[in-house]
Amino acid sequence: MDDTQVGSSLPDEKHHEGGFRPVAELIQARKDRGADTVDGAHYGELIEQVRRLMDRTRLVNPSDELAKEAIATLEQLNARLDTAVVDEWSSPSWTRTDLPARGNITLPPYTVVSGDRDGVTAKVTFRTFHLGGNNAAHGGHIALAFDDIIGMTAALATKSVTRTASLTLDYRSITPLNRELTVRAWTERVEGRKVYLRATLHNDDKLCAEAKGLFIVLNPGQP
Repeated sequence: MDDTQVGSSLPDEKHHEGGFRPVAELIQARKDRGADTVDGAHYGELIEQVRRLMDRTRLVNPSDELAKEAIATLEQLNARLDTAVVDEWSSPSWTRTDLPARGNITLPPYTVVSGDRDGVTAKVTFRTFHLGGNNAAHGGHIALAFDDIIGMTAALATKSVTRTASLTLDYRSITPLNRELTVRAWTERVEGRKVYLRATLHNDDKLCAEAKGLFIVLNPGQP
């Protein structure tokens, strides 16, 4: 995926993000470092290692000795990472379009195959961390993936920033873990600031879930 498919992560002078981001500061930061610069060559591997930790923690049953050892290690790591914590606008976790889910650790990892005004197609994998029960993905994590991908679809359709107003899911079959699945999202219609969208989640030809959403285009400066 390249930036032309989903739009630039950082705004230019004609692009407004409502109250979401300090646009002027981001524009200047982009100019200062060059629009094509990718920061953090090892950031993607860091995110992947954290995901692996989350996967193991989901099913781990440690001895007291192992638990204490892990706690001590994590305390040291957290103290070290504290020195690099920044505010949300400075974090690369929403701008790294070269990484699954833009590097956002809170999202199920997905990769955009294509994205334009006609809709978005993405490949998503629900990992062990996303387990709901009996080797199936938790419905809440499925909703989270839909929400983010549908939100991207709304942004591409309107070229504006939107907020979720309503998201309704129907679960049609078990969503398996650790398997690449396909999400397709598209805009049904736009009525003023209201954007009505649909999306499906498939395991090959099998429908796992579908969603419909209502997103609202933000007014300038609206949080």
